[in-house]
Amino acid sequence: MRRWWLVLMLLLAGCAAGLVREDLQALFGPSDPKRFDTPTPVTGDLLYHRDVQPILDQRCVVCHACNDAPCQLKLSSWDGVVRGASKEPVYNGARLLEAVPSRLYIDAQKPSEWRSKGFFPVLNEHRGAPAAELQVATLARMLDMKGRHPLVPDAPVPDSLDLSLGREQVCPAPEEVKSYEQKNPLWGMPFGLPAMSSAEEYTLRRWLAQGAPYEGAPVLPAETLQKVAKWENYFNGDSLREQLVSRYMYEHLFLAHLYFDDELAVSGPADKPRRFFRMVRSTTPPGQPVQEIATRRPFDDPGVKRPWYRLVPVIESISNKSHMPYALGEARMKRWNELFYGSGVYRVESLPPYTPETASNPFQTFHELPLKARYQFMLDEAQFTIMGFIKGPVCRGQTALNVINDHFWVFFFSPEHFGEDEVGFLKRESRNLGLPAAQGSDSLVITPWLKYAYNERLYLLGKSAYLDKVYAPPAPGPNLSQLWDGDGRNPNASLTVYRHFDSATVLKGTVGEKPKTAWVFGYPLLERVHYLLVAGYDVYGNVGHQVNTRLYMDFMRMEGEFNFLTFLPKASRAAARDDWYRGADNDIKDLVYGKYARFDAETAVPFKGGERPEQELMGMLARKLQAVSPTDQALSGVTDLNLRRELETLGRVQGSALSWMPESAFLRVERNGQPVESVSLLRNTGRANPTRLLREEKALLPAENSLDVLRGYVGAYPNAFFRVEAADLPVFRAAVAGLRSEADYQALVTRFGVRRTSNGFWAFADTVHADALRRDPIDGGLFDFNRLENR
Repeated sequence: MRRWWLVLMLLLAGCAAGLVREDLQALFGPSDPKRFDTPTPVTGDLLYHRDVQPILDQRCVVCHACNDAPCQLKLSSWDGVVRGASKEPVYNGARLLEAVPSRLYIDAQKPSEWRSKGFFPVLNEHRGAPAAELQVATLARMLDMKGRHPLVPDAPVPDSLDLSLGREQVCPAPEEVKSYEQKNPLWGMPFGLPAMSSAEEYTLRRWLAQGAPYEGAPVLPAETLQKVAKWENYFNGDSLREQLVSRYMYEHLFLAHLYFDDELAVSGPADKPRRFFRMVRSTTPPGQPVQEIATRRPFDDPGVKRPWYRLVPVIESISNKSHMPYALGEARMKRWNELFYGSGVYRVESLPPYTPETASNPFQTFHELPLKARYQFMLDEAQFTIMGFIKGPVCRGQTALNVINDHFWVFFFSPEHFGEDEVGFLKRESRNLGLPAAQGSDSLVITPWLKYAYNERLYLLGKSAYLDKVYAPPAPGPNLSQLWDGDGRNPNASLTVYRHFDSATVLKGTVGEKPKTAWVFGYPLLERVHYLLVAGYDVYGNVGHQVNTRLYMDFMRMEGEFNFLTFLPKASRAAARDDWYRGADNDIKDLVYGKYARFDAETAVPFKGGERPEQELMGMLARKLQAVSPTDQALSGVTDLNLRRELETLGRVQGSALSWMPESAFLRVERNGQPVESVSLLRNTGRANPTRLLREEKALLPAENSLDVLRGYVGAYPNAFFRVEAADLPVFRAAVAGLRSEADYQALVTRFGVRRTSNGFWAFADTVHADALRRDPIDGGLFDFNRLENR
């Protein structure tokens, strides 16, 4: 009886749901998935690139871009708009089987093809029904919802709006929008933010009413096309050596936004177009239309005898969170020729296969290319190299980021440090350097992990024996000359990484106060991290692939820290390791420095004492590289001395009070009649150790929290906005230092914050975007508001 009652209730529920599910076909006739396979011609006065995309950029792309766009709705280009949305998320840490990739411009080309992959439209696809243009299009109806159900200004949004990063997404198809609104009236667009202006809405509605016309992608100038042809010719030489070198370059540049350095300068007209390109593999050679080869990874079998490397324009709007610019020009080509074609004679006897075991292991795939050339290729743009696993698909969410500390510096062994011994060592150890991508995207967890953990221990033992040989007496111990100085001119010689809980940032130079930890990269480590987290990571992979990748990254952190520890006095190494890994198991510590990662030679670095050796070493390295370290973020650039002192005082706030502060905030200091000073407030959270995959809160040490105050806008995902009159900075600092509760923080925001519901939110956001692009016309991009707090 109970079973029949349950069935009856389910049937009634289904009928009730049907009452609000619209029958759009009955109202407007059948929809045509091919309607936008050919763009609607422009017949009115609206142009998509001039009138529509700028509004979408400032109001929509700030949430709807890249892999973490809600409902996969990417509004950063016309092609993304007409593709529509999907109920399947890209990021899914619990999927048991790999997902089918759904990369815009790669895995399908036309809206009708996306319909067959489960995407539904957000525009009207009912032909011949003018009334349907606004009554069906989800974009228009979501704007209507916001107008009917606005948020309360300058107050936290209600709990009914889940704004968390891992929230369950509700993605209504057109016939489900009515039900969606009845259940969630406050969920109009922009989601959890103020409505657009009436002028912006009017422009979007006019465009939708006209059938969403599109004039096509911008036409490239002839001189730009000539540069594209020149570089495609460079990447497609016929010799085996040229083919292998180009394969190596592609597997490191496939995420890059390439640009021609003589077309995009650091300074120049504000309205100068920014043109970026992607390097892709194509079935067609230069001179023919590009037919991109869609594979999960850049080293997967292309399925053709010879792939051709081509450059295609980046049509989408530039979002900071995935923007990794990389310059091409005469100096770059000359440099690559020196590295791969002009330094020494070497032969490539045959091209390596694309089998997963070989292709996922760069030490086997590219063993015929000079090791020093490979390393220097990555070092020349080390920020870009590291940025691949900071801005690439892998870097999303707390469990992906808790493998690193909140703030650390990065240094590099000099390429001149290489010798034939190291080449032989890598050749011997290459089998122990296999990576999780060899298992594919449908991977088990335990079995592969045990194998990689075993191989890592073998590698560390082999490395320890190799170091014993290198530093055997009478050879001197490690000294600072063995670290890369950027050849006296390259600002990539040192880097700073900040973690903002569930996102991260990499900057050139030694930025901020001395951190707790530092890494030193050599070629093997730098290459492994790239093939682990960038080339080898599949965001559509199953839980096994994702967990194996995350756990393997622990090894990379430990090795980078071990390399740094080798420069400390022998008697101090274990103490530094123990401080970094308080509460960690001894087996973990032995992977950093101990039973597996051994090093007995004494350092040759001249320590003077007076502070902890690791802190003294960081100071020596910062001074050594000062001449090539940028100072863009340093408060020393603030010319108003009183303001500088106040900001420096703010940066000295420490301890548990900062637990109430956001991880990343933008602060604009306003001064009467003078330019605004924009700074970033970065909370560095104290932790006992970075080894917890889950329940990271158990390792927090609030008393060790610190705050770095940096010039400009640091980070792609601001958590909060503040605006303060310069005269009120002491009050702001005192309020931050005195935080003891959530109520204290809300009072701080009420006085100085720009809440996500503020009537002035969009004006403030537009000012920030314009200022950021003015400051950095090459690296600048739209910030992402998905992580804005609600407090």
